[in-house]
Amino acid sequence: MTIDFGWAKVPKLRVAAIAWKGPWKETTIRAQFEKVDRWAKSQGLRTGRWIFREPGERRWEVAIELRGPAKSSGPVRVRTLPAATVARVQFDPDEVSPRVVYHGLSDWLRWRRKEHEIRSVVSTREVYLGNPWRDAKVWARTEVQFVVRK
Repeated sequence: MTIDFGWAKVPKLRVAAIAWKGPWKETTIRAQFEKVDRWAKSQGLRTGRWIFREPGERRWEVAIELRGPAKSSGPVRVRTLPAATVARVQFDPDEVSPRVVYHGLSDWLRWRRKEHEIRSVVSTREVYLGNPWRDAKVWARTEVQFVVRK
């Protein structure tokens, strides 16, 4: 499998999200995604991409893109992620270790900073085209994005 890093401009995204602090645990992440998904279905909303973000140290956020008007309720907050420039890579986690991808992308961005192509890395996120636990094709197209300032 060949993977390569690249640049992309991501449009603003309207999402339903839940954020929390604590240690990284896949079971917690999955449970929070399912909570947001159930909320969106109960509201009768169409959904799009699933996004897992780390906006701060030991802070986590799961978000699902919404298509249609919605209002926050309960633990779920509707918000807009701003348009951004991202460094990205798409890969299959069963073929290539995520640690290798994150390390390689971080190192590539370190050189982009030294060459003054970017000013800084703002945050990281994983983007899926749907539920990665229920659809193997979605899991095989995992995309890691580092939001950057040019």
